[in-house]
Amino acid sequence: MNFKKLAALVLAGVMTLSLAACGAPAPEAPATQAPAATEAPAVEAPATEAPATEAPAAEKYKIGILAPAVTHGWVAAVAYNAEVRCKELADTVEYKVVTSNNAEEMTTQLDELKTWGADAVVAFPQWEGMEVPIQQCIDDGIPVVNFDIEIAAEGVYRVSGDNYDMGYQGAQYVVDKIGTEGTVVILDVPTSGSVAELRKQGFLEHLAELAPNMKTVEYATLFTREAGLTDMSDILTANPQIDAVYSMDDETSIGAIQAIRDAGRTDIKVITGGGGCQEYFNMMLAEENQDLWIESALYSPAMVQDAVDMAIEILSGNAPAEPVKIIPTTIVDRENVEGFLDANTPY
Repeated sequence: MNFKKLAALVLAGVMTLSLAACGAPAPEAPATQAPAATEAPAVEAPATEAPATEAPAAEKYKIGILAPAVTHGWVAAVAYNAEVRCKELADTVEYKVVTSNNAEEMTTQLDELKTWGADAVVAFPQWEGMEVPIQQCIDDGIPVVNFDIEIAAEGVYRVSGDNYDMGYQGAQYVVDKIGTEGTVVILDVPTSGSVAELRKQGFLEHLAELAPNMKTVEYATLFTREAGLTDMSDILTANPQIDAVYSMDDETSIGAIQAIRDAGRTDIKVITGGGGCQEYFNMMLAEENQDLWIESALYSPAMVQDAVDMAIEILSGNAPAEPVKIIPTTIVDRENVEGFLDANTPY
């Protein structure tokens, strides 16, 4: 073989080896596993609240309170207790309290309550002459709940103590303490309408049953301690012997007791009252009064709260089956008075 041919073969071999080397895949680096992906904690998108819409305020009942001007602690406590109850019911009641000095002014104020938009009226019509305006109010579609006073108006509701029973219980008490004979002074208050009328009726009728020979002497007075003092002073002068006093009211009795003490009278053994006055209750326990049986037929001014409740029942469609609610009588004297003492009451 010639030299040229040999060189060509060698060169061809070298080139073949080079091409083989160039075409082979490069050795792989050892596989390194990529770190596992760490997902970011899911963040909850903030809830998009619907725009707040205020619920419409519940419509309130408008209650008008019609009361006499304060001439007496008990009357003051009536207006106070009515207002207390309305404040307790502030979520459902809007109220307005007006006071008056006579029937004419009360009639005007009743018209003002109607103009104000009263849905119902709680009335304490202490004077005669309120029958027509209250009837007109009822006819206008405004319910009226009378407190205490009974008047001739068709459709009127009423919450009251048992005035007749107060008199009945008073007669029982007097006879229990002095027996079936003697002289009893009756302190009447004719200006108070049915209140005194029923109390006197209950007293006289039961007294006639228990002690037909009992002598009675009647005097007109007022439900105030000033009247009790002045009138009892005159009565003591005109009557040398009195065994008991049938008074219908605690304040009248406070004045009457002062007159008895001022006159130095020891013949009187019993005096009644009515209402629930704390000052009168404390007099029952006083050492200087242990020779005198002091009694009160409890007739709490807090009863007016029942009248407010009744007005709301009527407006809410739950009118009571009976138009009159009578609160029973409780007799208080020195034997049980400690259970009725209350330093927080305004009366």
